[in-house]
Amino acid sequence: MQNKGLVKLFAVLFGLVSIYQLSFTFKSNQIDDQAKEIAASKFDDPAQRSAEEARYLDSLNTQEVFNLGIAKYTYTDVKEKAMNLGLDLKGGINVILEISVKDILKGLANYSKDPVFNKALDDASELQKNSQNTYVDDFFIAFDKIKGDSKLASPDIFANRTLSEEITFDMSDDQVKPIIRQKIDESIVSAFEVLRKRIDKFGVTSPNIQRLGNSGRILVELPGAKDVERVKKLLQSTAQLEFWDVYRGEELGAFLMQANEVLKPLVDNNSEKTETNEVVGDTIDEVDSKIKELIGDLGSDSTDVAVNPIGNLLRGGANGPILGTFEAKDKDLVMSYLNKPQVRALLPAEQRYVKFAWGIQAKDSEFVDLYALKGNRDNVPELSGAVITDARQSYNQTGKPSVSMQMNAKGSKIWEEMTGRAFAQQSQIAIVLDNIVYSAPGVTTGAISGGNSEISGSFTLNEAIDLANVLRAGKLPASADIVQADEVGPSLGQEAIDSGMKSFLIALALVLVWMIMYYGKAGIAANIALLFNILLIFGVLSGLGAVLTLPGLAGIVLTVGMSVDANVLIFERIREELQKGKGQKEAVKDGFANALSSILDANITTILTAIILFVFGTGPIKGFATTLIIGILTSLFTAIFITRLLIDWYVGKGKNLDFSTSFTKGLFKNVNIDFIKKRKVSYVVSGLLILLSIGSLLTEGLDQGIDFVGGRTYQVRFAQDVSPEEVNKDLNATFGSAEVKTIGSANQLKISTKYKVDENSAEADEEVQSMLFESLKPYLPKGMDYETFVDGSGEAKIGKMLSSKVSPTIADDIKKESFWAVLGSLVVVFLYILLRFKKWQFSLGAVAAVFHDIVIVLGVYSLLHKFMPFSMEIDQAFIAAILTVIGYSLNDTVVVFDRIREVTNEKGFRGGYNINSAINSTLSRTLNTSLTTLVVLIAMFTFGADSLRGLLFALIVGIVVGTYSSIFIATPIMFDTLNDKGEAPEEKK
Repeated sequence: MQNKGLVKLFAVLFGLVSIYQLSFTFKSNQIDDQAKEIAASKFDDPAQRSAEEARYLDSLNTQEVFNLGIAKYTYTDVKEKAMNLGLDLKGGINVILEISVKDILKGLANYSKDPVFNKALDDASELQKNSQNTYVDDFFIAFDKIKGDSKLASPDIFANRTLSEEITFDMSDDQVKPIIRQKIDESIVSAFEVLRKRIDKFGVTSPNIQRLGNSGRILVELPGAKDVERVKKLLQSTAQLEFWDVYRGEELGAFLMQANEVLKPLVDNNSEKTETNEVVGDTIDEVDSKIKELIGDLGSDSTDVAVNPIGNLLRGGANGPILGTFEAKDKDLVMSYLNKPQVRALLPAEQRYVKFAWGIQAKDSEFVDLYALKGNRDNVPELSGAVITDARQSYNQTGKPSVSMQMNAKGSKIWEEMTGRAFAQQSQIAIVLDNIVYSAPGVTTGAISGGNSEISGSFTLNEAIDLANVLRAGKLPASADIVQADEVGPSLGQEAIDSGMKSFLIALALVLVWMIMYYGKAGIAANIALLFNILLIFGVLSGLGAVLTLPGLAGIVLTVGMSVDANVLIFERIREELQKGKGQKEAVKDGFANALSSILDANITTILTAIILFVFGTGPIKGFATTLIIGILTSLFTAIFITRLLIDWYVGKGKNLDFSTSFTKGLFKNVNIDFIKKRKVSYVVSGLLILLSIGSLLTEGLDQGIDFVGGRTYQVRFAQDVSPEEVNKDLNATFGSAEVKTIGSANQLKISTKYKVDENSAEADEEVQSMLFESLKPYLPKGMDYETFVDGSGEAKIGKMLSSKVSPTIADDIKKESFWAVLGSLVVVFLYILLRFKKWQFSLGAVAAVFHDIVIVLGVYSLLHKFMPFSMEIDQAFIAAILTVIGYSLNDTVVVFDRIREVTNEKGFRGGYNINSAINSTLSRTLNTSLTTLVVLIAMFTFGADSLRGLLFALIVGIVVGTYSSIFIATPIMFDTLNDKGEAPEEKK
């Protein structure tokens, strides 16, 4: 091998980078475990433990916790660089929110009563059930069908006062449509911005929020979110944009000092002192000086840091509308102090309704400002965001970014009063969204009339754009319904990690032992490459910031099984060269060279199907595809280069390598099966299996999961074993229809219902969940309340462990996307094989074999789903399995085809004689790889998570069928469609 030095350099660098990346994961886990131990030593109550754990970790955010010598890292840095765990491994919530475009259209039309307009809205809602169009496209289609003489630019529809500057009466429908699309897009961007800001509050690691195309759907992933019910309510609530008058900071300076004095006897001095000294690290003199400087020395002679509850936390004093600046981690503590009855009682009569609110936390800042808003008895703002008709990022006279804002007539009048008052008092007006102050501008030119204002300040361009989006969010209130959701409790996630790691280690051990048993000392080299490959996979995942999911972990374990395939191909070719009488070095060189074409073709076809899976998949399925792609690429590197380095090093020392043991030496050497002659038998067997499968699919059908039909699913754990039949009877009485299955152990049920499947509101979700709880009460421990049931992953680990929801519209989209994913993979593979093998007969044989495998796997699921003790639902995970089966089957078929091409290019087909010779020569590799992969999958199936058993069973069936089809279906079909088969040798006639 040339350039060995370069390969060694890359191997060392890749290894070191992987270790570096993974070190953050180990350190993060170590700190998290330490936080749990500290919390457990202080509190017995789970809620208090959780709060203490969060407080401890928050205190480390800016502390140095990891020193590598060449660099130092805070806890925040460590968490950002640690491997991201997905929802199913960490717990949390994953939802797809759909912004109601229907609501936006109503708002744009000023809630028009026009019958044609409203009929078109209703018709569009019906079209959406079976349409791949966006809602607005279906609205335009529906409107065009029934409009008659009506126009979109009618004064009763979109040519109203609100849109008068953009839509005029003389416009055609074609001119109006792009304007409406733009307005809808702006509203969705605004809603997206609001959601993003809300998500920042949850404090979860690696949150993900992204728009899904132009559909108005927004994906939100919050792994590690604990209070899932609160998250759902906050995500679905309508944005509340408000304008409040603000007190100047100095107006409440005396109150802040008085509050500090009142709080002294109420606060636990010892805990306060400990917390302050640990987290802040200021000396007593420094803190006392700071208090005097920031809030004034009002006669307090206290010099003890422990008795200044507010003063110890203060990091900046009054400045314009800002009352004080605090560290973000202390927000809840400060707010709890200020809202204590004893503290509120200190406020004078004219300030008794003051409303304290935090400002928006600047990126990369630990600090946040506190504002005091001029509240009232009803706690209602003088002006709400509903009056805003438009907001745009612009530039002021000096060329700096600003925001221009336009209000309607009602808002303009109130705004004139508020700005006039603020100008006279030299105070500010706070712009508040979801109780966070985004800006508190002053008024420099007197009362603003007409409702057209410009907000300027020290904005960056992005800050101005964000503020404009926030202002627009209050203009068109649109509901955000959860159309798809997955919730996983943290304890279930931990169980998945434990079972996943157990199955991973067992599968790895079996593969390592098998390689040594089969290939002897050469197997040790393959095992070293395999272990290095695993290090690279996890290192790359961590370095890319990819999310590791439970199917992703399955993908890694599957890669372990498949990664030996390249080594098997190489070793088999070396064995062939040795049998020809070549020397060790020459045999190794030729073996690697001859195996390269097969290795590349086989892995490229698998990568192509994995890429399609990545493109069409979402959430955990995308994670499965990610790990599969990374695993295949790293496997190629380690098999072709690392194994070669080790083999060359050993052989170069003059030592002998047989690439076999006494058990495997000569195995398959004299096998000479006439596969072509037996092809008619395989056609009959496969024909019967396909007929049986199709017959079952037509009569029994498939057990379609909620991914494909819509509905809600709950995984519930009980304290004792329960009968699914009895529970099903009770739930049918409640919901009209429900499906109940045991999943895993007999004390765990999977419950699915389509009750109120078309309703996506938070109220409907809560109603269904409450009804479920009431129906299951007889089977739950006495005294268990609803909150404990919902938080099934608490200390007792009983109740709702997991839940999923898919609306019918989303289900229809998933079904169509799955179909196109499978079809697309077949087309791509056909074209690739045609390109590589130059004969359409090879492509036809490969695609026919894959189609054969898919039909039989579906048939097995149709026949057995009622009898197997695990879920065999057809869902997104099953589609991932089907695409993986396609990739594996093609991998196997391409290796066989590659050897056939090699033999026949040199000797011709000779009536199938040379095809038989080629298949027999690959038999050792085919069976070896298939058995290794099956051993891995069976280990995962036996010891892995219950939720993966359906996916793993599909893979097991697929690999058995795929191995068979590559020899008995793909090759015979290729042979039978050849125009020139050649003449068989005489002895074979």
